[in-house]
Amino acid sequence: MSAGNNWVALNTIWIKECTRFLRIWIQTLVPPAITMSLYFVIFGNLIGNRIGEMGGFTYMEFIVPGLIMMSVITNSYANVSSSFFSAKFQRNVEELLVAPVPTWVIIAGYVGGGVARALLIGIIVTLVSLAFVDVQIHHLGVIVLTLLLTSTLFSTAGLINAVFAKTFDDISVVPTFVLAPLTYLGGVFYSLSLLPEFWQWVSKANPIVYMVNGFRYGFLGVSDVNVGVSIGLLIGFNLVLYAVAYSLLNAGKGIRS
Repeated sequence: MSAGNNWVALNTIWIKECTRFLRIWIQTLVPPAITMSLYFVIFGNLIGNRIGEMGGFTYMEFIVPGLIMMSVITNSYANVSSSFFSAKFQRNVEELLVAPVPTWVIIAGYVGGGVARALLIGIIVTLVSLAFVDVQIHHLGVIVLTLLLTSTLFSTAGLINAVFAKTFDDISVVPTFVLAPLTYLGGVFYSLSLLPEFWQWVSKANPIVYMVNGFRYGFLGVSDVNVGVSIGLLIGFNLVLYAVAYSLLNAGKGIRS
Protein backbone atom coordinates (compact mmCIF):
# COMPACT_ATOMS: atom_id res chain seq x y z
CA MET A 1 0.00 0.00 0.00
CA SER A 2 1.09 3.55 -0.68
CA ALA A 3 1.68 6.05 2.09
CA GLY A 4 -1.62 7.74 1.20
CA ASN A 5 -3.57 4.50 1.49
CA ASN A 6 -1.85 3.67 4.78
CA TRP A 7 -2.89 7.05 6.14
CA VAL A 8 -6.51 6.46 5.07
CA ALA A 9 -6.52 3.05 6.77
CA LEU A 10 -4.91 4.43 9.95
CA ASN A 11 -7.30 7.37 10.08
CA THR A 12 -10.30 5.07 9.56
CA ILE A 13 -9.35 2.72 12.39
CA TRP A 14 -8.57 5.63 14.71
CA ILE A 15 -11.86 7.41 13.99
CA LYS A 16 -13.75 4.16 14.52
CA GLU A 17 -12.07 3.66 17.89
CA CYS A 18 -12.73 7.23 19.02
CA THR A 19 -16.34 7.07 17.86
CA ARG A 20 -16.80 3.85 19.80
CA PHE A 21 -15.92 5.28 23.21
CA LEU A 22 -17.44 8.72 22.53
CA ARG A 23 -20.76 7.16 21.55
CA ILE A 24 -21.05 5.59 25.02
CA TRP A 25 -19.45 8.51 26.88
CA ILE A 26 -21.67 7.96 29.92
CA GLN A 27 -19.95 4.59 30.41
CA THR A 28 -16.43 5.57 29.33
CA LEU A 29 -15.86 9.20 30.39
CA VAL A 30 -18.19 9.89 33.32
CA PRO A 31 -17.25 7.00 35.70
CA PRO A 32 -13.55 8.00 35.97
CA ALA A 33 -14.56 11.56 36.87
CA ILE A 34 -16.89 10.30 39.60
CA THR A 35 -14.34 7.81 40.93
CA MET A 36 -11.56 10.37 41.07
CA SER A 37 -13.91 12.86 42.79
CA LEU A 38 -14.45 10.29 45.53
CA TYR A 39 -10.68 9.80 45.85
CA PHE A 40 -10.21 13.57 46.15
CA VAL A 41 -12.90 13.87 48.81
CA ILE A 42 -11.93 10.82 50.88
CA PHE A 43 -8.15 10.73 50.55
CA GLY A 44 -7.50 14.38 49.81
CA ASN A 45 -9.85 16.22 52.12
CA LEU A 46 -10.77 13.82 54.92
CA ILE A 47 -7.57 11.79 55.30
CA GLY A 48 -5.28 14.45 53.85
CA ASN A 49 -6.13 16.92 56.61
CA ARG A 50 -4.87 14.42 59.17
CA ILE A 51 -1.73 13.52 57.21
CA GLY A 52 -0.65 17.11 56.58
CA GLU A 53 2.20 17.68 54.14
CA MET A 54 4.09 15.17 52.02
CA GLY A 55 7.20 16.04 50.09
CA GLY A 56 6.75 19.69 50.96
CA PHE A 57 3.23 19.88 49.50
CA THR A 58 -0.25 19.40 50.88
CA TYR A 59 -1.40 15.81 50.64
CA MET A 60 -4.04 16.77 48.08
CA GLU A 61 -1.43 18.40 45.83
CA PHE A 62 0.81 15.37 46.22
CA ILE A 63 -1.76 12.74 45.16
CA VAL A 64 -3.34 14.63 42.24
CA PRO A 65 -0.67 13.62 39.64
CA GLY A 66 -0.83 10.00 40.81
CA LEU A 67 -4.62 9.88 40.55
CA ILE A 68 -4.53 11.35 37.05
CA MET A 69 -1.93 8.78 36.02
CA MET A 70 -3.96 5.97 37.60
CA SER A 71 -7.02 6.90 35.52
CA VAL A 72 -4.88 7.14 32.38
CA ILE A 73 -3.38 3.68 32.93
CA THR A 74 -6.73 2.04 33.64
CA ASN A 75 -8.63 3.57 30.75
CA SER A 76 -5.97 3.23 28.06
CA TYR A 77 -5.61 -0.46 28.88
CA ALA A 78 -9.35 -1.13 29.12
CA ASN A 79 -10.17 0.69 25.89
CA VAL A 80 -7.92 -1.32 23.61
CA SER A 81 -8.33 -4.70 25.33
CA SER A 82 -12.13 -4.56 25.15
CA SER A 83 -12.27 -3.07 21.65
CA PHE A 84 -9.82 -5.46 20.00
CA PHE A 85 -11.27 -8.51 21.73
CA SER A 86 -14.77 -7.49 20.62
CA ALA A 87 -13.52 -7.20 17.04
CA LYS A 88 -11.84 -10.60 17.39
CA PHE A 89 -14.93 -12.17 18.98
CA GLN A 90 -17.19 -10.83 16.21
CA ARG A 91 -14.54 -11.84 13.66
CA ASN A 92 -14.35 -8.29 12.31
CA VAL A 93 -10.60 -8.15 12.80
CA GLU A 94 -10.15 -10.85 10.16
CA GLU A 95 -11.18 -8.30 7.54
CA LEU A 96 -8.19 -6.19 8.55
CA LEU A 97 -5.82 -9.14 8.45
CA VAL A 98 -6.81 -10.18 4.93
CA ALA A 99 -6.88 -6.57 3.68
CA PRO A 100 -3.63 -5.01 2.35
CA VAL A 101 -3.19 -3.07 5.59
CA PRO A 102 0.26 -3.22 7.24
CA THR A 103 0.41 -4.64 10.75
CA TRP A 104 1.85 -1.42 12.13
CA VAL A 105 -1.20 0.49 10.87
CA ILE A 106 -3.55 -1.85 12.75
CA ILE A 107 -1.51 -1.46 15.94
CA ALA A 108 -1.27 2.32 15.56
CA GLY A 109 -5.00 2.64 14.91
CA TYR A 110 -6.10 0.70 17.98
CA VAL A 111 -3.39 2.14 20.22
CA GLY A 112 -4.24 5.63 18.95
CA GLY A 113 -7.83 5.13 20.10
CA GLY A 114 -6.65 4.08 23.55
CA VAL A 115 -4.33 7.08 23.77
CA ALA A 116 -7.12 9.43 22.72
CA ARG A 117 -9.41 8.12 25.44
CA ALA A 118 -6.60 8.27 28.03
CA LEU A 119 -5.76 11.88 27.15
CA LEU A 120 -9.41 12.88 27.34
CA ILE A 121 -9.78 11.15 30.71
CA GLY A 122 -6.60 12.85 31.92
CA ILE A 123 -7.99 16.26 30.99
CA ILE A 124 -11.33 15.51 32.65
CA VAL A 125 -9.72 14.32 35.90
CA THR A 126 -7.40 17.34 35.90
CA LEU A 127 -10.41 19.66 35.55
CA VAL A 128 -12.15 17.81 38.39
CA SER A 129 -9.07 18.24 40.58
CA LEU A 130 -9.26 22.02 40.11
CA ALA A 131 -12.37 21.98 42.30
CA PHE A 132 -10.24 20.69 45.18
CA VAL A 133 -6.75 22.12 44.70
CA ASP A 134 -4.76 24.61 42.62
CA VAL A 135 -2.89 22.45 40.12
CA GLN A 136 0.75 23.46 39.60
CA ILE A 137 2.78 22.86 36.46
CA HIS A 138 6.54 22.61 36.94
CA HIS A 139 7.52 21.17 33.54
CA LEU A 140 4.81 20.86 30.87
CA GLY A 141 7.07 18.90 28.52
CA VAL A 142 7.61 16.13 31.07
CA ILE A 143 3.87 15.97 31.75
CA VAL A 144 2.97 15.59 28.07
CA LEU A 145 5.77 13.13 27.29
CA THR A 146 5.06 10.92 30.31
CA LEU A 147 1.33 10.97 29.58
CA LEU A 148 1.79 9.99 25.93
CA LEU A 149 4.35 7.27 26.63
CA THR A 150 2.32 5.76 29.49
CA SER A 151 -0.98 5.74 27.60
CA THR A 152 0.76 4.24 24.54
CA LEU A 153 2.41 1.58 26.69
CA PHE A 154 -0.80 0.40 28.34
CA SER A 155 -2.81 0.65 25.15
CA THR A 156 -0.30 -1.72 23.54
CA ALA A 157 -0.42 -3.97 26.60
CA GLY A 158 -4.22 -4.05 26.31
CA LEU A 159 -3.89 -5.11 22.68
CA ILE A 160 -1.58 -7.97 23.64
CA ASN A 161 -4.02 -9.05 26.37
CA ALA A 162 -6.87 -9.07 23.83
CA VAL A 163 -4.84 -11.19 21.41
CA PHE A 164 -4.41 -13.94 24.02
CA ALA A 165 -7.90 -13.62 25.56
CA LYS A 166 -10.38 -16.35 24.69
CA THR A 167 -13.35 -15.01 26.69
CA PHE A 168 -14.48 -11.61 27.94
CA ASP A 169 -13.44 -12.68 31.44
CA ASP A 170 -9.84 -13.04 30.27
CA ILE A 171 -9.50 -9.32 29.54
CA SER A 172 -10.28 -8.47 33.18
CA VAL A 173 -7.65 -10.78 34.70
CA VAL A 174 -4.64 -8.51 34.14
CA PRO A 175 -6.33 -5.27 35.31
CA THR A 176 -7.65 -6.99 38.44
CA PHE A 177 -4.68 -9.08 39.51
CA VAL A 178 -1.74 -7.15 38.03
CA LEU A 179 -2.51 -3.52 37.23
CA ALA A 180 -4.55 -2.71 40.34
CA PRO A 181 -1.96 -3.97 42.87
CA LEU A 182 0.96 -2.41 40.99
CA THR A 183 -0.87 0.92 40.72
CA TYR A 184 -1.79 1.12 44.40
CA LEU A 185 1.78 0.15 45.30
CA GLY A 186 3.20 2.55 42.71
CA GLY A 187 3.50 5.63 44.92
CA VAL A 188 0.14 7.15 44.02
CA PHE A 189 -0.79 7.81 47.66
CA TYR A 190 2.60 7.98 49.32
CA SER A 191 6.24 8.87 48.87
CA LEU A 192 8.77 6.04 48.70
CA SER A 193 10.83 7.94 51.28
CA LEU A 194 8.30 6.85 53.92
CA LEU A 195 9.24 3.20 53.39
CA PRO A 196 12.17 1.35 54.98
CA GLU A 197 15.19 1.23 52.69
CA PHE A 198 14.65 -2.42 51.76
CA TRP A 199 11.06 -1.78 50.64
CA GLN A 200 12.15 1.30 48.73
CA TRP A 201 14.36 -0.91 46.60
CA VAL A 202 11.58 -3.47 46.21
CA SER A 203 9.18 -0.71 45.13
CA LYS A 204 11.64 0.42 42.48
CA ALA A 205 11.08 -2.90 40.72
CA ASN A 206 7.52 -1.72 40.07
CA PRO A 207 7.47 0.05 36.67
CA ILE A 208 4.42 2.13 37.61
CA VAL A 209 6.53 3.86 40.28
CA TYR A 210 8.56 5.47 37.49
CA MET A 211 5.47 6.56 35.56
CA VAL A 212 3.77 8.11 38.58
CA ASN A 213 6.93 9.85 39.78
CA GLY A 214 7.82 11.13 36.33
CA PHE A 215 4.34 12.57 36.00
CA ARG A 216 4.49 14.02 39.53
CA TYR A 217 7.78 15.70 38.68
CA GLY A 218 6.09 17.46 35.77
CA PHE A 219 3.52 18.95 38.15
CA LEU A 220 5.41 19.50 41.40
CA GLY A 221 9.09 19.23 40.54
CA VAL A 222 9.67 16.39 43.02
CA SER A 223 10.27 12.71 42.35
CA ASP A 224 11.42 9.64 44.26
CA VAL A 225 13.31 8.38 41.19
CA ASN A 226 15.43 9.90 38.47
CA VAL A 227 13.15 11.43 35.83
CA GLY A 228 15.57 10.58 33.02
CA VAL A 229 15.45 6.93 34.06
CA SER A 230 11.63 7.09 34.10
CA ILE A 231 11.48 8.41 30.53
CA GLY A 232 14.09 5.91 29.37
CA LEU A 233 12.22 2.96 30.86
CA LEU A 234 8.96 4.11 29.30
CA ILE A 235 10.56 4.31 25.87
CA GLY A 236 12.18 0.90 26.34
CA PHE A 237 8.94 -0.76 27.49
CA ASN A 238 7.06 0.77 24.57
CA LEU A 239 9.56 -0.61 22.07
CA VAL A 240 9.44 -4.08 23.62
CA LEU A 241 5.63 -4.26 23.76
CA TYR A 242 5.32 -2.91 20.22
CA ALA A 243 7.66 -5.64 18.98
CA VAL A 244 5.60 -8.28 20.83
CA ALA A 245 2.29 -6.94 19.50
CA TYR A 246 3.69 -6.75 15.96
CA SER A 247 4.96 -10.33 16.00
CA LEU A 248 1.67 -11.63 17.44
CA LEU A 249 -0.52 -9.90 14.87
CA ASN A 250 1.84 -10.78 12.04
CA ALA A 251 1.60 -14.44 13.00
CA GLY A 252 -2.16 -14.24 13.54
CA LYS A 253 -1.78 -15.50 17.11
CA GLY A 254 -5.15 -16.06 18.75
CA ILE A 255 -6.95 -14.91 15.60
CA ARG A 256 -6.27 -17.30 12.74
CA SER A 257 -7.46 -20.82 13.43
